[in-house]
Amino acid sequence: MNNSFTIGGQIVDLVNSRLFSGVVVVEDGKIAKIEEQPVGNTQYIMPGFIDAHVHIESSMLVPSEFARLATCHGTVATVSDPHEIANVLGKKGVQYMIENGKKVPFKFFFGAPSCVPATAFETSGCVLNAADVEELLASSDIHYLSEMMNYPGVLSNDPEVRAKIAAAKRYGKPIDGHAPALTGHNLQTYVGAGISTDHECYTLAEALEKISLGMKILIREGSAAKNFEALIPLMATHPNKLMFCSDDKHPNELVKGHIDELVRRAIALGYNVMDVLKAASLNAVKHYNLNVGMLQNGDDADFIVVDDLRNPVAKQTYIKGVLVAENGVSNIKYVETGTPNIFERPYLYAQDLFVSDNGKKIKVIECLDGQIITKCFTTEPKVENGGIVSDVDRDILKMVVVNRYQPYTPAVAFIKGFGLKRGALASSVAHDSHNLVAVGVSDKDILHAVNLLIEHTGGVTAYCGTEMLAVPLPVAGLMSNEDGYEVAAAYQNADALAKRLGSTLYAPFMTLAFMALLVIPELKLSDQGLFDVNTFSFTSVYE
Repeated sequence: MNNSFTIGGQIVDLVNSRLFSGVVVVEDGKIAKIEEQPVGNTQYIMPGFIDAHVHIESSMLVPSEFARLATCHGTVATVSDPHEIANVLGKKGVQYMIENGKKVPFKFFFGAPSCVPATAFETSGCVLNAADVEELLASSDIHYLSEMMNYPGVLSNDPEVRAKIAAAKRYGKPIDGHAPALTGHNLQTYVGAGISTDHECYTLAEALEKISLGMKILIREGSAAKNFEALIPLMATHPNKLMFCSDDKHPNELVKGHIDELVRRAIALGYNVMDVLKAASLNAVKHYNLNVGMLQNGDDADFIVVDDLRNPVAKQTYIKGVLVAENGVSNIKYVETGTPNIFERPYLYAQDLFVSDNGKKIKVIECLDGQIITKCFTTEPKVENGGIVSDVDRDILKMVVVNRYQPYTPAVAFIKGFGLKRGALASSVAHDSHNLVAVGVSDKDILHAVNLLIEHTGGVTAYCGTEMLAVPLPVAGLMSNEDGYEVAAAYQNADALAKRLGSTLYAPFMTLAFMALLVIPELKLSDQGLFDVNTFSFTSVYE
């Protein structure tokens, strides 16, 4: 590919906060020089966008396919936590992501997962201890210590947690945080350990307290968790403390947009254009010390071309001087890749889902649209033939988490908020250990949805008897190795079926995936049982 050329336009210099007319001379993929001079071209040349925190696995695409879709939106780099695949395949999974990412012209900056498994109250495919994490951090392919979700371990000075943090400091690599609703003295202890970012803020007050202690705030807008509206006022008061991220982005949404959507929304709200663009690129480069070009002499030629500075849509995306996308079409070629996986689950039977009635009320998980936190309440159950069943009229549905690494008895609980009127949904994407998770209007429907999932050794499924759809995810049960646009279309169809079955959620499969995440309040379900995040202990499904 030709990566030596000259391009002219209005140059957006974020490093020096200035806009000027000139030409950029690119030689062998580097910025050879920038000449300030009048040019007739009114297009804008600006640094490309960076997703400051994303799990590539959440796109259901391998890194090479994620890059094909993301570059069309002006994304040139990601700060990527391979935590999901590490929970399934350990260090081999992290290495798979790194090697696959190297096959395409895109800048993936992977971290060393700090919490595999996320807690001791779930079953994962692998464990990364402090020695494993240190080995990863020693690699030049690893750029930071990924989100420290085990904040109880930080607060109690757990030896393993302490050793992982110490290793990151020895190698001079930033430490990412994950501390939803943490406040006061506990927050001070957490930040004092050296943790420098947080992407889990739900309120402005929470973000301001964390900023006051020196943390950088990542404004997250993903497929399930959406915090942009609550946090964007920080752009007026603390722009240098902000970055944009998606955290989790499903493939059909990645086709539509990425960080560019947040940029346009923020600018439309009237925030300073330079501040917004810095949050989308420069601030991440500075915080994580990323080798991403910022349109300075000697930098890699990583930039995008847009026609409208106040409504930036990537017309061209360049990485190391290579035109990787133009007018919404990717120039990155499909890459063949393997399908490493661990999937040991035999088929389920009806008796696996039976919950006996003992005359007591039951605890119910209440999921919230657009959030990954949950609420908890108690209610009288619906009982049939001595067993507690889904109550469709009250939207209290049976939920199950099935260990996919060992043939153990499934954990069963009840959830409100999905709105299903027919059928069931199931997924092998279940944060963070990625066991199988399902919800449905009847035991029969749940059984069929889960067994369809097992048949494909991972994926997402929607089932209602007359209709069934499956999106196979053979790479660790998390990602497809097929063309990203085809995967996005298949997922869109499964999402549409979930909504035809009655789900009122914006992203039903993404929300389902987070119902097994034990580090996010308030009530969740692991393969080992119902879990009270507030007390960080198991609890009974009965009141």
